[in-house]
Amino acid sequence: MEEINRKRSFVDADFRPTSFEKIEPYYQILLDAVWPVQNQETYFGLWLANRSELESCLDEHQAWLYVALSCDTENKGKRAAYDFFIQEIYPKIAPLDDALNRKMLSYPGLNAYREPGFDRLIRCVQNALELYREENIPLQTELKGLESQYAALTGSLCIEFDGQEYTLPQAQKFLKSHDRTQRETVYRLIMKAREGISEQLQALMDRMLGLRHQVALNAGFTNYRDYRFRELQRFEYGVQECLSFHRLVRDYMVPLKEHLDRQQAQINGLNHLRPWDLKALPAGIPPLKPFAGATDLIQKSIAAFGELDPFFGECLATMERMGRFDLESRKGKAPGGYNYPMMESGAPFVFMNATGSMEDLETMMHEGGHAVHSFLVHPLRLNVFRQTPSETAELASMSMELLSMKSYPHFFDQEEDLHRACLEQIQRAVGVLPWIACIDAFQHWLYTHPGHTRHERRQAWQRLMSEYHSSVVDWQGLEDWMDFAWQGQLHLFEMPFYYIEYGFAQIGALGVWRNSASNPAPALAAYREALALGNTVSIQEVYRTAGVPFDPEDDYLQDLTSWTLTQMQYHENHLHRS
Repeated sequence: MEEINRKRSFVDADFRPTSFEKIEPYYQILLDAVWPVQNQETYFGLWLANRSELESCLDEHQAWLYVALSCDTENKGKRAAYDFFIQEIYPKIAPLDDALNRKMLSYPGLNAYREPGFDRLIRCVQNALELYREENIPLQTELKGLESQYAALTGSLCIEFDGQEYTLPQAQKFLKSHDRTQRETVYRLIMKAREGISEQLQALMDRMLGLRHQVALNAGFTNYRDYRFRELQRFEYGVQECLSFHRLVRDYMVPLKEHLDRQQAQINGLNHLRPWDLKALPAGIPPLKPFAGATDLIQKSIAAFGELDPFFGECLATMERMGRFDLESRKGKAPGGYNYPMMESGAPFVFMNATGSMEDLETMMHEGGHAVHSFLVHPLRLNVFRQTPSETAELASMSMELLSMKSYPHFFDQEEDLHRACLEQIQRAVGVLPWIACIDAFQHWLYTHPGHTRHERRQAWQRLMSEYHSSVVDWQGLEDWMDFAWQGQLHLFEMPFYYIEYGFAQIGALGVWRNSASNPAPALAAYREALALGNTVSIQEVYRTAGVPFDPEDDYLQDLTSWTLTQMQYHENHLHRS
């Protein structure tokens, strides 16, 4: 793969934004620029490129601070470096960004300037200007600090079982045990650990809700939901499309999830399904082990991606050469997984908490899809074009989860394991949709009921769980734990309203996968072409290019659900013959 690191032409080669005093002169140069009489368009294009270069540099610096902290949440030096940037530098940059936005709009030839995606850039800039309030800077700074506290609280959680300490991701493997008593014991230990920080997370959410509501009021909105939709630049869909998604999931995906849960009870010989039974394997069936350690996972993933498309494999190989993976679970790491784009150097960083499970393979394929997307958009000229909307970004990752099943032989030698792996992957793809709808609906309630009490919050969550949660699962005696289940979803704390994107993208991904089943080469080419568009066209256009609708109608979803069910039955039949 060719050199991907962007060469600096505006910012000094040795520049590192470790203080505001080092950053400010570059902003001042951009602010002091005077639009010339001659060659205005060329000069303006260069001005945009220079601003983009500065933004890319700052974005990547903040990215590395975040990566360092999430890899080692207990390191005081790394926390101090991250907090310094967020609390001391970011608040001083925000007014300068606002001034640059105003400077951009002052360009005399703005309406005549032509560049793919420029109309979207202008809309984003105008939106930022409309939302900007100086009084929100300290509130947003405090929020960023609170958001990092969630990772610190949850990243330190461990349980002790059979005389050994396990992180919560490591403990998940016991929930697949054939021994129901062991599953229940570990499940209760996990929930007890979560219960131990539940009050702290409630207080954290209380503070966040108050601050976010004030941010919305300061910007002229009546609630944070409406403000956040604008901040997320959801120009092409809104609240009604989200509510429509909730309904479609209730109508088509909740019944399918209940069907899967009944099957789970049946194959394990259980009269009723408890929360610790959801991942249980039938007696005599060992857990799938797709890889042995981080190195093995990386090497197999490179081979699997390369089989789909040589470019995809080279993306991961480049990341390995550059040291852009931290994959194994350990104490002190933040929970979850992510792909963090590096806007200047190009090769992103993939973070996860792998323990050798099938779920870890899914995470790697997911984050690998994001990584490929990062490489595909990196050639786009401006930083803003490379910052793809979440709906597009998640289409990249969730489609890759399903497309990569074709390459599962790199992870599984036995045909039975191969069919089991594909079946589990499809089941997770459809099984997660009710939870996504539930979390999104909960956020709508949280932010349109400012000042609510914790009791009211609990009632709202209970009501939503009754709508979206599988009625097959028996929570008797565990109601208190069910009531704080939402606290395990980091998006509620760190990225409010960033979750519905997974739902839209999952349905889109099922469509991409279905297209690839009948016409593999054209479907993969369309997928790659769609991702390379970045943020230069609408979300709907990206999905159309990929060959799927963004906001499907009932008939489409009903047909897609039926087709997906036939794929599950295909793998089930092969398992029965094995």
